[in-house]
Amino acid sequence: MSAALSPDSWDEIAPARSVWLITLADLALLLVGFFVLLQAHREADRSKLLAGLRSGFGAEMPAPVGPMAVARARVEGYAPGGTSADLGAALAWARDAARDTRTVITITGSTTPEDDVDPRTGSAAILAADRARAVAVALVAQGAVSPDRLILRVAPGQRRAVTLSVGFAGDPENQTGDPQ
Repeated sequence: MSAALSPDSWDEIAPARSVWLITLADLALLLVGFFVLLQAHREADRSKLLAGLRSGFGAEMPAPVGPMAVARARVEGYAPGGTSADLGAALAWARDAARDTRTVITITGSTTPEDDVDPRTGSAAILAADRARAVAVALVAQGAVSPDRLILRVAPGQRRAVTLSVGFAGDPENQTGDPQ
């Protein structure tokens, strides 16, 4: 006859496996699985793989990195609701700044918060866009910079001006996004 075990004797029975060993084995299998995933996607597009991993973990995409600004100029003297100003100095500055083909020029049109709106639509954003577009058209018309090296932005509610920022965008031959 076998002896009956009392509830107090359960502590005396040794487990078949240690709990930490099972946890370690699970961790090792997860790590091996991750490396198998990386090896399987070795030829895949790196940005798509990273985006998939971010979405799987619920992480948001990082903000796109634009060209690093290295110098700025400003066009002022706009009348309220107007799109014309003296562009001479800014165009000369932009022509000089755009000599390096690794740069882009960001043109940001802006308006003041009070009564500086487009006369036809009443929109400050449209007026800011019109100001930026007028500067961009003047730059392209003078042959100072090609249109593919211009970025237009609007910032209504800032000040009555257009800001030109020359930024370093990198070598056109190396547009993979990988640091060298």
